[in-house]
Amino acid sequence: MSVEIALRAARVRYGPLEALHGLDLPVPAGTVTVLLGRNGSGRTTALRALAGTVRLSAGRVLWRGADVTRLPAHERARRGLCFVPDLQAVYAGLTVAENLALTLPGALPPYPELVPLLDRAAGTLSGGERRMLALSRALLPRPARVVLVDEPSLGLAPPVAARTYRALVALAVEGGAAVVLTEQRLPDGLPPGSLVHELRRGSLAFSGEPAELA
Repeated sequence: MSVEIALRAARVRYGPLEALHGLDLPVPAGTVTVLLGRNGSGRTTALRALAGTVRLSAGRVLWRGADVTRLPAHERARRGLCFVPDLQAVYAGLTVAENLALTLPGALPPYPELVPLLDRAAGTLSGGERRMLALSRALLPRPARVVLVDEPSLGLAPPVAARTYRALVALAVEGGAAVVLTEQRLPDGLPPGSLVHELRRGSLAFSGEPAELA
């Protein structure tokens, strides 16, 4: 498996607190990588470091071997990185259609539940509907080399969460993208070759395949 993007000896500080302690995290292309851990474990910070929305205090971010540590988040997005955070992931003052158009003009949402709501302001949607709208950015039919999703099942009904995971798996297995997801528990339905990294207090506690963790 070729490494698409990676953290190398990455350290991130929030004021006096260090959230990542020299983390090495290779992310292969065509594979689903799951970052497990409780709140405060560093998994969200690792995702943000890959996306470029937090600065490293030490270490590097490599994308296909090139150092992109100083490349801002919007430039990483232009190169094919899609980041879906867990909070504040939609523009509340824009309609559903306008939010989608920021990713792909004229696109219909990949969730049928959102089709009747295209003219609604995103701020008036329920929590689950807003989550589906945010996830649509990753699932719309456009080329993406790296897809980062913080807690994809957050706020979703179990059938919708299962459908979302199938779509994210397809991005990796069929589309060849490097897909990185964070969760507190190991999700079901991960394909063969998936990787799991468990973080505790900003460091890796386990790395391997899902069956090894189980």
